[in-house]
Amino acid sequence: MISRRHFLAGGTVLGFEVVFARFASSWWSPVAIAAENADVLAGKEGLRLLNDRPVNAETPPHLLDDAVTPASRFFVRNNGLPPRDVDVKGWTLSMSGESAAQAKTYSIADLKSRFENVSMQLTIECGGNGRSEFDPPASGNQWSLGAVGCPSFQGVRLRDVLNDVGIKDDAMYIGYYGADTHLSGDPTKSAISRGVPIAKALADDAMIAWGMNDEDLHPLNGHPLRLAIAGWPGSVSGKWLKQIVIRDRVHDGAKMGGSSYRVPMSPVSPGSVVPQDQMKIIEAMPVKSLVTFPETGARHSLGKALAVRGHAWVGDAEVSTVQVSTDFGQTWQAANLSEPANAGAWQHFSADVQFPQQGYYEVWARATDSNGISQPMVLPGWNPKGYLNNACHRVAVYVA
Repeated sequence: MISRRHFLAGGTVLGFEVVFARFASSWWSPVAIAAENADVLAGKEGLRLLNDRPVNAETPPHLLDDAVTPASRFFVRNNGLPPRDVDVKGWTLSMSGESAAQAKTYSIADLKSRFENVSMQLTIECGGNGRSEFDPPASGNQWSLGAVGCPSFQGVRLRDVLNDVGIKDDAMYIGYYGADTHLSGDPTKSAISRGVPIAKALADDAMIAWGMNDEDLHPLNGHPLRLAIAGWPGSVSGKWLKQIVIRDRVHDGAKMGGSSYRVPMSPVSPGSVVPQDQMKIIEAMPVKSLVTFPETGARHSLGKALAVRGHAWVGDAEVSTVQVSTDFGQTWQAANLSEPANAGAWQHFSADVQFPQQGYYEVWARATDSNGISQPMVLPGWNPKGYLNNACHRVAVYVA
């Protein structure tokens, strides 16, 4: 990344004048323009590997340009070690819990034959997507922007299975358990066991899925069975799904307590230590957008319009508008915005932009949701684990 100090020393980026630099805020520095080398991950070519135990890898924004995210471009967020030698025919899902009317067990074949099969595009985003931008740094995987995707999932609605088991009146939450192994190897420990309130579990955009884009789930994305719950942190969409419990309380599985997937109830100073009783569980994700074309660092000819496109999404609402800017937010241009394919799917935007002179530019995108809430142009409030960064995305363009 080119530092602000480097920019101030010459007023240019790689020899290009920074057009509209007078509008840049004091915190601004040019966006990263050099593509990082991608690591090789079977079936996930082009993704950037963050760590290999557990495996976590993100997708560069320009590789997320498809309307429906290919399995090969869908990010990997694992907390433990995936199961080996998966027996699909012998795989079962058990349903139980204090607030379950009865306990039941289903094979994958049972799920396919007993319930309506559905296919839905659902946006799944890691709660820590964008964590690398927080200062002081927050602990955890240093995601930039690529821990998100919107593939098509095949499976059944979670609510149909819950209703088949029976939900008692005191039900508050569901929780999941998967077949992934804790990094310690201790079979009595769960790598992760989270959940959602019963209302979200009964929503249209909550699925038990066995397929992605009409193929089996990728082994790193939960094969042979997973939850796919759109709009909330990806951690609620448990992979290698073996058990669902209907709870009469907030689920208390692994990574439901402490600072995991929680943010301060009120704004705090960067670097603060926040007591647990002043933290709240993350629920619906904030409005966000991503420029997927052009790739940052693009070269463009003066006098020609540049086609810009990308996706926008929000937790439990819809995106109402997307705007783009080439002058650091001094002026904004409305983008064309599509309707979502279904509840829980991202929306696509496009716009043609012009540049007044040659030089270095940044194309910014800003989405506004159906509640009138827009993305911030600067980093949102700091939090200890670096969650919910939905600042405007920007890409570099050189015009000559």
